[in-house]
Amino acid sequence: MANLNVQSFDQLVASQAAAIQGSASPLLDFSIGSILRAIAEGNAGVLLWLQGLIIQVLTTTRAATSAGADLDSWVADYGVSRLSAVPASGQVTFSRFFTTAQVVVPVGAVVQTADNSQKFTVTLDPTNSAWSAALGGYVLAPGVASLTVPAQAEIAGSAGNVMIGAISSMATVNPGLDTVTNAAPFVNGLDAESDPALRNRFGLYVASLAKATKTAIGSAIASVRQGLSYTVVEATNYVGQAQPGSFYVVVDDGSGNPPQSLLTAVAAAIDAIRPVGTCWAVFGPTIVTANPTMTVVAAGGYTHGAVAAAVANAIGTTIGGLGLGVSLPWSQLAAVAWGVPGVANVTGLTLNGGTADLLATPQQVIRVGTITVN
Repeated sequence: MANLNVQSFDQLVASQAAAIQGSASPLLDFSIGSILRAIAEGNAGVLLWLQGLIIQVLTTTRAATSAGADLDSWVADYGVSRLSAVPASGQVTFSRFFTTAQVVVPVGAVVQTADNSQKFTVTLDPTNSAWSAALGGYVLAPGVASLTVPAQAEIAGSAGNVMIGAISSMATVNPGLDTVTNAAPFVNGLDAESDPALRNRFGLYVASLAKATKTAIGSAIASVRQGLSYTVVEATNYVGQAQPGSFYVVVDDGSGNPPQSLLTAVAAAIDAIRPVGTCWAVFGPTIVTANPTMTVVAAGGYTHGAVAAAVANAIGTTIGGLGLGVSLPWSQLAAVAWGVPGVANVTGLTLNGGTADLLATPQQVIRVGTITVN
């Protein structure tokens, strides 16, 4: 927005007094309570109102200065809309004390945090080996003590991002099941798209118009929903063979296991802007499991159990935030642990049983397996 020579109430009154006194007798009375000062102050109030209207009009004439509903209506003229909030998703583990009978964890079962503030619903994953379409849920066969299944926050937004172990009770009756917990944090919940994020995405959209480029494909993917990471690989098929005139896209929603409905939506968005005559496909990522182990020493005045739990949560959050194709350096885990208040020493650090970095290809995403902090 252009620099406006705006004036305060006092400046407007002073300007009027100077103009009147400059054109008439300098002996005119502008003291507090005088008639001329009252007239000038009345004019200044009206001028402030008009000045505010001008500023408001100017801010709504550009996407860079519009906000809220005004920004929504501005970008809507170009077919762009604000992305809605995204519910957090992850894995929860149901356990039982007695394993003699078969037990089913139904899709739609609800679990919650200890304070009942956040509820999560078990969702469908046909690729889970325990899934039974006939029974409408995940089966714990006789002899099986626990089962890990996908779940999603009932209310979309960042409030659904919870720490390790935060999910600890069942909100629905599930006969045969005794406990539930989350071994990894839920980290991919997002609030509705902010004004700055919408402006940035709108600029990306405009830059991609009439161009069959990676930028255009990225803009199409980013417009499906928030929180997506992706890689675009050209002239190669998914198995690594050279294939001119083709490309494939790997997309993740932060869970490492995006639903087929999301992959279908991304494919439709790409199809609308892809180069003509190309072969292409959309895939979900392959999960590389990270199992870090370490021993921490608590500083004086700190409880070892609380420090160890905080370290486990920090490491889980760090790993959960890794994007597609992002590797996990072994040494980074020590840095994360040292960053937790109360840590006096870190020893015995291993990652998947060794001290090597955990590498990820553009088709892979690293996610938490088991975190052991002694």
